[in-house]
Amino acid sequence: MCGIIGYVGDRPACEVIVKGLKRLEYRGYDSAGIVTEDGGKLFIRKGAGKIDELTGKLGFLEMPGRRGIGHTRWATHGVPNDINAHPHTDCTRKIALVHNGIIENFSEIRDYLLERGHSFRSDTDTETIAHLIEEELKSSETFEEAMRKALLRLKGSFALGIIYADEPDRLYFVRNESPLVLGIGKGETFAASDVPAFLEYTNKVVFLDDMEYAVITRDSWVVKKLETGEPVEKEVQEVEWTLEMAEKAGYPHFMLKEIYEQPRAVRDAMHGNVDAVRKAAEEIARYEKVFIVAMGTSYHAGLVGKYLFQRLANRVPIVEDASEFRYEFENVIDEDTLVIAITQSGETADTLAAMKLAKRKGAKVLAIVNVVGSMATRIADLTLYTHAGPEIGVAATKTYTTQLAVLTMLAIELARVLGTADDGYLSSLVDGLSRVPELMEEVLKHDASLRELAEGLAGKSDFFYIGRGVSVPTALEGALKLKEISYIHAEGLSAGELKHGPLALLEEGVPVVAIAPSGKTFEKMLGNIEESRARGAFIIGLGDREELGRVSDVLVQMPPMDELLTPIVYAVPLQLLAYHLAVLRGNDPDKPRNLAKSVTVE
Repeated sequence: MCGIIGYVGDRPACEVIVKGLKRLEYRGYDSAGIVTEDGGKLFIRKGAGKIDELTGKLGFLEMPGRRGIGHTRWATHGVPNDINAHPHTDCTRKIALVHNGIIENFSEIRDYLLERGHSFRSDTDTETIAHLIEEELKSSETFEEAMRKALLRLKGSFALGIIYADEPDRLYFVRNESPLVLGIGKGETFAASDVPAFLEYTNKVVFLDDMEYAVITRDSWVVKKLETGEPVEKEVQEVEWTLEMAEKAGYPHFMLKEIYEQPRAVRDAMHGNVDAVRKAAEEIARYEKVFIVAMGTSYHAGLVGKYLFQRLANRVPIVEDASEFRYEFENVIDEDTLVIAITQSGETADTLAAMKLAKRKGAKVLAIVNVVGSMATRIADLTLYTHAGPEIGVAATKTYTTQLAVLTMLAIELARVLGTADDGYLSSLVDGLSRVPELMEEVLKHDASLRELAEGLAGKSDFFYIGRGVSVPTALEGALKLKEISYIHAEGLSAGELKHGPLALLEEGVPVVAIAPSGKTFEKMLGNIEESRARGAFIIGLGDREELGRVSDVLVQMPPMDELLTPIVYAVPLQLLAYHLAVLRGNDPDKPRNLAKSVTVE
């Protein structure tokens, strides 16, 4: 997830763009860059670092011109450095563009362009777009036509800002599965990834939809269909947000915003890993001895991975806290071992230590990481990126569900490589996974009812979360979310463990959250729920079967899906419940006490 802003009007473009980039920095902060046009010439300054640092270092505010585009980057292809920073240009340096998203077929396009003599300066997927437009311009009557023809060849998600030196009065902005909004002023026009970038100047906005592009000048704007070039009628809306509200897109907290971003994030995780997952699965297939190491929420993702691997690929990885791994398994790791390290930040001290031990012992290391260029990516032999974008809230939400999406893809592909599961079933799983973002959107509609449920539970001091099989990690994660931000004691466990001790703690009114999707242990779960009801527990059921409703005090109705896909979707209502309980208890869910986003010391 990156931030884009563009401006054309009578103000110095650099001043508007720098302010806008500051307000978009939560979308990315690896690097930044600006291109402006003056006298038919493009001026480009960019580099690795944050906006404030680069503004002084590169002289952003000294750039000439009254039109331009800017970018603040969250790296997805290519490490964060000066060369990979946006904007990117074509060979002629007359076309410059910035990009938010992932181009799935960029390798294929890059090879095509290399054959035609194009020279690349960066490792990014974005630069291929500029060269592809340049190539299409050779056989097109107008720049707009060339741009359309080039962009229709792209696969993936993209929001683009494009400037062409030979057209001194206009800018182009394109949206497909990545956000983009126009700001309509008097004698000036803006475009950005988010409203706060230009809200200081105007509150009149036009939202672009997928496969649409806008052509803007200082006095005009038009939105067109990317496929045909036909104009699209658009309504100008007025937003009533304050700047602070707008940075959170109107949400009261970043955590809630990030919960709602999960359908988009999971789509990006899937789009960005098709080829990489294939290569990783082929590597994993070579090893019988597989470990998964992680901490916190990432550890719970690792537990889900274990169930996926053993169910689909007949591989049974050992999942271990990274903090314990290097002390307990030092003499077990060797060159016949593969270690999968999961870390959102790529800087988690315990996980990095486990990875370094594995490397010293000759093991192969695969990292599943959100942050491009982080230390974990430099240690690992192979890396899969989750493409969740920056996560501001301390409690992991979208980084967890994107980890699960990547692990699910990996398990499916590993089963294909090993031939351990029916091809028809694997294809149905792939289809089901492609629909998961829609299912998440459906579950987000429970938000209001979950808040109402939380109102009756805010005074409780203990919660239990139970599940069986692949739902056990979901129970653990639900309990962790509640503890992290509401400060209510919560315990997550296998439902089968209840009668082996924890039942002693159940008494009248204690909430028990039962994660009970359709699956091979559903009937067993009903029995465990009845055990809890008999002790007076207040049952909150999450599932898709009406039998669950009969044994629950409150049923959160979930859409039907394959049991192996439920960890991704069922995380959503648990996050929302924890969020609302935290807010009702007067806590700031974005900044829970005693916790940090990335644990960089052991």
